[in-house]
Amino acid sequence: MAFLMDGIGAEEYDRTYSDRELVRRIFAYFRAEGRRMLIVSAAVALSSVMGAAFPAVMSRAIDQVSDAGTGGGAIAIIVVAIAVLNAGVWGLNAVRRMLGSRAIGNVVLRMRSDAFDALMRHDLSFYDQYPTGKIVSRVTSDTQAFSEVVTLSMEVVSQTALVVLIFIYLATVDPVLTLLTLALVPLVVGVALGFRRIARDVVTQSRRAVAEVSAHVHETVSGIGIAKSFRKEQALYDQFAGVNRQSFRLNWRAGIVFSSIFPVLFLISGIGNATLAYAGGVRAAMGGLTTGEWYLFLQAVGLMWFPLTSIASFWSQFQLGLAAGERVFALLDAEPQVKQTGARTLPALAGAIELRKVGFHYKEGETVFDDFSFSVAPGETVALVGHTGCGKSSITKLVARFYEFQKGDILIDGHDVRSLDLASYRAHLGFVTQVPFLFNGSVLDNIRYGRSDAGDAEVTAAARRVGDGDWIATLPDGLATEVAERGRNLSLGQRQLVALARVLLKGPEIVILDEATASVDPLTEALIQEGLDELLRDRTAIVIAHRLSTIKQADRIVVLRTGRIIEQGSHEQLLEAGGHYAELYNTYFRHQSLEYLQAAGTAG
Repeated sequence: MAFLMDGIGAEEYDRTYSDRELVRRIFAYFRAEGRRMLIVSAAVALSSVMGAAFPAVMSRAIDQVSDAGTGGGAIAIIVVAIAVLNAGVWGLNAVRRMLGSRAIGNVVLRMRSDAFDALMRHDLSFYDQYPTGKIVSRVTSDTQAFSEVVTLSMEVVSQTALVVLIFIYLATVDPVLTLLTLALVPLVVGVALGFRRIARDVVTQSRRAVAEVSAHVHETVSGIGIAKSFRKEQALYDQFAGVNRQSFRLNWRAGIVFSSIFPVLFLISGIGNATLAYAGGVRAAMGGLTTGEWYLFLQAVGLMWFPLTSIASFWSQFQLGLAAGERVFALLDAEPQVKQTGARTLPALAGAIELRKVGFHYKEGETVFDDFSFSVAPGETVALVGHTGCGKSSITKLVARFYEFQKGDILIDGHDVRSLDLASYRAHLGFVTQVPFLFNGSVLDNIRYGRSDAGDAEVTAAARRVGDGDWIATLPDGLATEVAERGRNLSLGQRQLVALARVLLKGPEIVILDEATASVDPLTEALIQEGLDELLRDRTAIVIAHRLSTIKQADRIVVLRTGRIIEQGSHEQLLEAGGHYAELYNTYFRHQSLEYLQAAGTAG
């Protein structure tokens, strides 16, 4: 049993749903497809009636042939009837499959849309905690697996109707043999249901294995440049081989479980067929049945066993869809950590920011801030300085409401940030990250991302406000240049200039800047600095500073150490104080100063 139950652990937001709850939620997605499903149900019923009528027609044909006095006309009619029945079943199945496929496609479309909407609603902490590949797997492969089992469910409905009709007809042919057949049904159903729990567990592990492979491939492709630069291709392959072997083992295990269901059921049905053949032969020899009726009974039972075993194994196979649906619903139901107490909209912001006695941690026991207070006046530019891990980025993430704080208050223009409508509030914020993200499309489209209703002229004007637009000429096709995945066909400096133009077009009242000039050449830095001067003018700004030029232009410098403010003031004031900032300046920033460069040039 350990062989069947070991595997990959669940994510923290995973949960266990009962079959009843899962089925209820699955059928809720089908309500909009009621008309199509009604037609499908009618087609299923009619095809089942025709399928059940086939043995009766064949029985009649056998009796007619065995009757020496029967003419060819009656046989011809029977042959035509058989052809009509087959054609009718084919046509009804075609209608059922076409409409059913459309209904299932619409359901999967809605489920994927809901899953993607859930991804948009989750806060950043969700993506920090869970690998991207595993999340993507739930939106793609799990919804697809769900659709395949919905198809199975429709087949089972058809098979159920067929079995019921055949049983009714068998009862009219020979009640004794029918009761003998019914005696085998509980055994078939009991064996199938015995697989149910094992099936759910192994399928869940199989779905997690697929997600694990997806996550590994995503991470590998994202970091392939670094891997090649360090010649780690073989190490990556070895890691993937381990993940792939685990996926093979878990999927093989699932295959073993599911492939063993039908052989066991067919063994039972084979025993049942042998028993019925013997009992029916005895009754026919004794005159209790005609030859045609005996053939009819055997044919009807043969038609009945496959749908009956399909129905019996349904709950085991249905675990494929339930396990996939369970993973999707867990994604939909995952509780966001950022919770708003209101939905107030602010038409405009003055830009006042205050963190009052804030307590914050990313993980329990790893405190970032404890009783932390910090404020920015409207129109003020504050530069945050300090070693890695001191809390600079955490301040900007809390102001942007990307993470939930555990204690204290954060006020925007005197309003509790938890009382604001997040979409409306973030419309007043502008972000420039150290490594900007660009989407597929043209440079023009990427700038327009800041304000989707802007015309080409407005977008172009915003681009020209950055470095007087000189950088546009460096692009192969100007603003019409197509951007490759993640902007890899543009230099880092060009991407930064596009990001600045994007924020300028948006025109936010508050700007959050993770130093945009940290990793560019001096010429590009000068262009970016011009864009920054334009962007920060008359706006409230929080800048995570890495360059002396940005620090010196800030209205106030705040020096952080392990989640506390230890110094603040202007560049000159902090240097005169001779504290931690002066130490940072002499260690990291002094070589960027004009005086230092001039002295170095003279010495050279």
